[in-house]
Amino acid sequence: MNRPILIAIILYLCLFNGAFASFKIDKLTHSLENIEYIEKTDFRSESVNTRVRFIVIHYTSSNWEQSLKILTKADYEVSSHYLIPESFDESYKEDDLFVYKIVDENDRAWHAGESNWQGRSHINDQSIGIELVNNSECYYQPNNKKLNYKENYICSFYDYDPKQIQLLIKAIKPMLERHDEIKPTHIIGHSDIAPNRKYDPGPRFPWYTLYQNGIGAWYDKETVDKYWRQFTTTKMPSTFDIQCALRKYGYKVDLTGIEDEQTYSVVRAFHYHFQSWNNKGDIDVGTVSTLWALLEKYRPDVLDNNSKIACLED
Repeated sequence: MNRPILIAIILYLCLFNGAFASFKIDKLTHSLENIEYIEKTDFRSESVNTRVRFIVIHYTSSNWEQSLKILTKADYEVSSHYLIPESFDESYKEDDLFVYKIVDENDRAWHAGESNWQGRSHINDQSIGIELVNNSECYYQPNNKKLNYKENYICSFYDYDPKQIQLLIKAIKPMLERHDEIKPTHIIGHSDIAPNRKYDPGPRFPWYTLYQNGIGAWYDKETVDKYWRQFTTTKMPSTFDIQCALRKYGYKVDLTGIEDEQTYSVVRAFHYHFQSWNNKGDIDVGTVSTLWALLEKYRPDVLDNNSKIACLED
């Protein structure tokens, strides 16, 4: 076959294929225009869970007006899913208190920061953040060499408005129905998930009141008494075992075997949550008895028949 004929055949085939492809595209486009798109929900997979597994409670350290500004304006780079005002705040102009949703629960709010709970990090990705208007606040002097880590901060904590707490309870109850991954030990404070840098919602927050309304975790006092008698009669668990127990419950703590700064911060957060009258951050028999009572109730798998806890060193 001579060259001119070969070139002519190739050109013909190219033109034919192009026309055929154009015909197929036109036909497909025409077909799509005549199809009604309908999604059916007759069948649902059982292999699914919710994004949300934690509820994190905060205080705002400011009044309503400033809190709303901080949590809604992009300049501040912080947000929460809900904001609840308190009574007698002159900057709040409504006649009654309401729960304000400012981020949808399916979206990620920026409220937790660097955080960890029960071995999970990036708590923002997995939680609902609730901010309560409350003027409690802490101040720090981290670079003052005259002060050790137990002395380089000072806090002012204020009581929560009872009406505000009732609204909080009413807000959380349907959340638990919407998100079945939220277990009692998954309802926590900012200080629980970031004990080295956060103090909210502080020792004045009524965790026990929430528990009485079916929200969150709390110990059984009879079990605390049992462990208190045991640990005052026999040897109290070692610092290493206490660190291990705190970790098993949910706190991020390195297993150093010494009462160091990170352990102090974690114990202080534990006190804020479960022993508000004893919030010095020091380990004592009451602290350990309460911790063991919580483990027996919510993490019985980590204790043996002799109430011993097993933990491998890091």
